Amino acid sequence: MAPGNFLCMRSNFLFGSRSWMIRFSAEILFKSVSFRPFGVKCDNADSEPLKNEELLNNLLTLGVDIDMAKKRQPGVFNRTGTNEQDLKSFLLSKGASKEVIASIISRYPRAMTRTPESLSNRWDLWRRIMTSDLEIVNILERSPESFFRSSNNLNLENNIKFLSSIGLTRKCLCRLLTNAPRTFSNSLDLNKQMVEFLKEVCLSLGHSDPTDFIRKIIFKNPFILIQSTKRVKANIEFLQSTFNLNNKELLALICGPGTKILELSNDYTRRNYANIKEKLFSLGCTAEQVQKFVLSYPDVVFLGEKKFNHKVDCLIEEKISISQIMENPRILDSSVSTLKKRIKELVKSGYNFSTSNVSLLSWSQKRYNAKLKKLSTV
Repeated sequence: MAPGNFLCMRSNFLFGSRSWMIRFSAEILFKSVSFRPFGVKCDNADSEPLKNEELLNNLLTLGVDIDMAKKRQPGVFNRTGTNEQDLKSFLLSKGASKEVIASIISRYPRAMTRTPESLSNRWDLWRRIMTSDLEIVNILERSPESFFRSSNNLNLENNIKFLSSIGLTRKCLCRLLTNAPRTFSNSLDLNKQMVEFLKEVCLSLGHSDPTDFIRKIIFKNPFILIQSTKRVKANIEFLQSTFNLNNKELLALICGPGTKILELSNDYTRRNYANIKEKLFSLGCTAEQVQKFVLSYPDVVFLGEKKFNHKVDCLIEEKISISQIMENPRILDSSVSTLKKRIKELVKSGYNFSTSNVSLLSWSQKRYNAKLKKLSTV
């Protein structure tokens, strides 16, 4: 840039700044003068703190954890209009307790921005799937975001119609809404894209009924529709190549016990499987035994490296053999502390793990307590 032009720009900037300063000074000078036309903006500005104060008082009365709410969604507290009282009245009319309402707002304060009309319409759409208001209240208590995250009721209605059109029963839709409500906040196109992908997988594996295939996968894994097609495809390819499965075997796996693996990050799946192989190889297992072990209980792939190793080491230290672990992989579902506690109690009661089944280490607490009581009375 030429020096002359630069000086000209500098001069304009200075004079422009000076005239701005003069105008700004004039605003300060005459601001104290009471003119009705210029008082509106000031009154509005002054009313915002009052509105926020009213909001805070309302939330305190409701028992809301304001610190939590501000930390989660601070922008809500800068809004000029919120509907906390309408929200309270609406949820009370649906059977929610004051404590539940306070918890919902504390964890998802954006719920206060929804209008009564929008809430009512959305509730009616949910009731097409759920059998009672209480069921919806229970979902909101567990995951308020699922209901209040979106106000696009048309998208919700379209998703319900689409998922019903591909053969999902009310029971399946209810399971989706209960476990993976984000499915219904997805854009309709995203859900269609995943369904089309699953159809292609079904046909490529020689299955003649895509509707049945999709219904089985969604029922077994309600989170599948909120995953990317890229992730699901990578995991299907991993399962087929790693375990040398033919189409029929792969079909049975992803429609059955291996369905949940499809939602995992592919890197996470590969890393955990590599660790399982390494650990079991170190304990004398063969490659064939490792594959059989994972295919018999694919959920073991969900265990991170440290957790898997720690649980196996704990069982080995407690004189549980590796062959017993391989035959009863569900015992790895229990925490290390639970495993140690139960083994100690059972040994004290005279239970012999070397000749008896170890599966009771993974039993429900009620069933386990009954067995322990029976052993203690013998």
